[in-house]
Amino acid sequence: MAVLQWSETFALGMQVMDETHLEFVNILAEVVNAPDTDLMPLWQTMVDHTDAHFAREDRWMLDTGFAANNCHTTQHQIVLKVMREGLKRGNAGHLAVVRQMADELGVWFAQHANAMDAALALHLRNVGYNDQTGEILLPQLLPTEDIEGCHGTSCTPQDTPDAKLHSF
Repeated sequence: MAVLQWSETFALGMQVMDETHLEFVNILAEVVNAPDTDLMPLWQTMVDHTDAHFAREDRWMLDTGFAANNCHTTQHQIVLKVMREGLKRGNAGHLAVVRQMADELGVWFAQHANAMDAALALHLRNVGYNDQTGEILLPQLLPTEDIEGCHGTSCTPQDTPDAKLHSF
């Protein structure tokens, strides 16, 4: 499978988000290209990075009116759960599972960044969210009710486009 490479199509106009996404893509490329001896330490780095990355985005969503149970956050939870399972399986010697997860993660990330993260970045820009300081410059534009679910309805893990990721 081809290694995910950074593309300007992933740039969403928010410095911290874009830098984090670039780091994600670069670490993932290291994982995909790693020899077996380096795979699990790099996968641990990938999991740690992704945990911090998702926690930051989840905090932004909560700070600006996205509810904790929205589809974006649900995808984060599912992906991290699968990645942590990969740690267990890889550390038990099942490196092929981790390599498959890394390949699938690249496919998932491209879709996630260009859909859910792009929508989040647009929302954050619309309310004047400063991703460096956490300041909301246009609080009057915050939603009056939490934004929940996908397209106005609740979503469950089965409804998310990352179904392949949680099938391991």
